[in-house]
Amino acid sequence: MRQAQLVKQFAKAQVSAFVGGIVDYLVMLFFTEIVGFHYVISIGIGGVIGAICNFTLNRYWAFDSTETSSRGQLQKFVFVVFGSILLKSLGTSCLTEIIGIDYKVSRLITDAFVSFGFNFLLQKYWVFRK
Repeated sequence: MRQAQLVKQFAKAQVSAFVGGIVDYLVMLFFTEIVGFHYVISIGIGGVIGAICNFTLNRYWAFDSTETSSRGQLQKFVFVVFGSILLKSLGTSCLTEIIGIDYKVSRLITDAFVSFGFNFLLQKYWVFRK
């Protein structure tokens, strides 16, 4: 893949991740601040809902990977989502409980690392690989 194409694909994947992340973050805030769930539980709920948005955008737009079975992609994607939720929960919890950073800020810091270092790489080279 040419470098320009890779950069374009990376940018599209980041837009997809951003949209899914906004949905994820807002759902987390809703379930923590309004419903009263612990933030770690809310991260799980938001992660699943945000993942649905992210998977759809990635499959049809960012990676344009519709010629491969959606079932196979979805199975791999679920693995990535669970890993992502686990990393986000652990990172947010550590920054909040050990260092004392507000969970809303801790979550944003953790998301930055998980998005670039885990999600993009696994989605590009494993889930949506052509």
